[in-house]
Amino acid sequence: MPRKVQTWDDYDSAVDQIILTPSDSDFIDQLIPVLKDATASGRTATLVQSLSQYAEEREGDIERIGLTQHEEFLGSVSQLQTIREETVALTAEILDLNQSIQASTEKLAEQKQALVDTRRVRQNITDVSDALRESLKIMHAVNNAHDLIRKKKYYGALKSLEDLQNEYLVPIIQNKYATQYRLADLIQKSIPASRKTISEAVMTDLNTWLYRIRETSQFLGEVAFFGTRQRLDRQRERAEQNPYLGHFKLNSAIELVFDESDEFDVLDNEEVQVDFTPLHEALHIHEALGQIDKFRAEYGATRRQQKDLLMPSSVNLSSDEEDNSLRDLLEQITGFAVIEKATIQRAPQLRSTVEVDELWDSMCQTAIRLISRSLTDVDNAELLLKIKGDIALFIQTTESWNYSVSMLNNFQLTLFYKYAELLKRRFSDDFQEIVSTDDYMPMQINNAEEYEKVVKVSWYTEEKAPEELTFPCVLPFSQMYPLCCIDIRNFLNQFYFFSNDHFQHPNIVDETLRKSLDELLTEKVCRTLVERLNSQYLGQIVQILINLEHFEEACHQLEQELIRARSSTSAGGPVSLKSTEEFRSNKKTAEKRIFELVNSKIDDLVDTSDYNWMTPSKPTEPSNYMQTLTRYLENIMGSTLLGLPREIKELIYFDALSHAANKILALPLSSDVKKINANAVAAMAMDVQHLSAFVANLENAPMLEQNLDELQQTIALMQSDNHDEFFDISTRNKKYGRVDAMNGPILLEKLTLGIESTTTSRAAAPLANFGSRFGLR
Repeated sequence: MPRKVQTWDDYDSAVDQIILTPSDSDFIDQLIPVLKDATASGRTATLVQSLSQYAEEREGDIERIGLTQHEEFLGSVSQLQTIREETVALTAEILDLNQSIQASTEKLAEQKQALVDTRRVRQNITDVSDALRESLKIMHAVNNAHDLIRKKKYYGALKSLEDLQNEYLVPIIQNKYATQYRLADLIQKSIPASRKTISEAVMTDLNTWLYRIRETSQFLGEVAFFGTRQRLDRQRERAEQNPYLGHFKLNSAIELVFDESDEFDVLDNEEVQVDFTPLHEALHIHEALGQIDKFRAEYGATRRQQKDLLMPSSVNLSSDEEDNSLRDLLEQITGFAVIEKATIQRAPQLRSTVEVDELWDSMCQTAIRLISRSLTDVDNAELLLKIKGDIALFIQTTESWNYSVSMLNNFQLTLFYKYAELLKRRFSDDFQEIVSTDDYMPMQINNAEEYEKVVKVSWYTEEKAPEELTFPCVLPFSQMYPLCCIDIRNFLNQFYFFSNDHFQHPNIVDETLRKSLDELLTEKVCRTLVERLNSQYLGQIVQILINLEHFEEACHQLEQELIRARSSTSAGGPVSLKSTEEFRSNKKTAEKRIFELVNSKIDDLVDTSDYNWMTPSKPTEPSNYMQTLTRYLENIMGSTLLGLPREIKELIYFDALSHAANKILALPLSSDVKKINANAVAAMAMDVQHLSAFVANLENAPMLEQNLDELQQTIALMQSDNHDEFFDISTRNKKYGRVDAMNGPILLEKLTLGIESTTTSRAAAPLANFGSRFGLR
């Protein structure tokens, strides 16, 4: 809070306080607030009056003192006058003494002049001697500088020249009357030539050093790669001892801490030693010469030229170890980059980070362009994996020197897409060959060792324990299934091989793998199997259905495998393969195809029935076609369809029996059949009874027998003595509920009571009105 301003009611006391202050500063400090208060309150006249009153009082005091002590004042004046008179007398005596001294001085001056002349001659001799000594010192310094140049001690020579100038030449030249002036001037004019000689000699040594550095760049890069591989080996060993450390990659903070005790100096080791003395010497010389900017520009231009000479016009991406130009290029770039970073660390005033990064980016862009141009000729996934390994080692090495590797990490995506394309192409051919050359027969296993191998590579679980199996045995799927499973596992492993060693996009690997695997399974396996469903061989269709069943289960297992194998950076949630649904939906297609073939065979058999609808005698045994039909159904269920799941077999039975019943029922309903006698009905009844007996012995017979209800009830209607029951709704629902309301009258109308083909009109008369009752005429 601001301090409250002081106010005065009476300025007389304030004036007393101001006058009695011990110092000028206190006087001002106390006077200012009083003036402010007087001005603010409009009492300036009052303050002036108080000051005037104080002055008058002081004047009165002075007059009073003068009147009361007058005699003492007069005595003091008299004493002062006496002192003045004595001072005048003393001055006269001093003047007399001065004249006497001047007379003595003139004689002394003559004697001194003679002494000065003598000393001048002596001084001249001394000056000549000193001048000769100083000249010898200058010449000695000049000779020393040239000796240092000859010994290649350039910085010492330059320092000697500088000392020569500062200690001798400059002071002498500034004095034009110095005895060594001409000598100093001559030597001073020769110093720029000496400095140029030093500069040229230093640059010659530096260029020699730069040439050697360029020649050893590849070997330096090779040594750097060796050091990185050693670090990788140590990191793997630590990860084996402590799996938690496996989560930390090379150049991570944890890895760097663990590797501190095994630090490897790329620039100073048993294989290579890089001496930066020529560079430091050249830098110091040019700093001393004041030419550091020129030197920096020349050095930068030289390094750019060396960079251009380093980059080839093309690279050979062959698998030949002796002609691996890619590795040579990467080692050269690494050696060059290491020298640049080391130069920054040792001489930051010479190379800036921006300049070095520009060179690095330029080399990376050129290398990527060269590799991309040669990638078109690479058609081998293993070779591409090796190329990626070389680039990964290059990235890890240069990253440890704090270079930006984002451009190279992005280029790895290009390599990965090429790698994925080659893998997909190769495995596509493998899958195509496996599927096309399969025998489509259940796979036979001869011993436990074979069984273990098949189960290990396949997604298959046997209901029985291995020790309970009897060999040789037969597995439900054909040989193509385990072969495809092996290829799928190899496909997964080779995909993840790419991301095992420094790959910054594991989520892309996961997604690309899922899409590629989906495409292979859908296009090369599932659709090829579906195309083979056109076969007329039922056993092959059944085997395809079984294979589809197992491939569907394999896809479910693959989804779980992909979830477990995917990177922690990938999005969570389930993994869904479209091929799973493809196999599931095409199982229905295969089932339909089986139905078609079975039903086609049933059609062929029923078409051979050749019933004599006006036969004169009753049959003694079921028809041949019916016996063949039941044997066919029994045989395919016990052999061809044996490997199918129970529910599918029951469905096939259900559909086949339903189709057979409809086909048999369609025989008497044919427009070609005009009349049917009781013997023909008895023949059909015996066939239906044979079929019913066959069905009764099957599993789940009650459900399957429902397919024969209409056929059985229709035969019962045709054999009934009271056909009018069919036209009684209540009775028909009880006895003939499954008989079609339209088919029943048609069959009854065709039915005759006679045996001979020439039936009487009387026999036909009772049924003559059946059609009219249902509006058929």
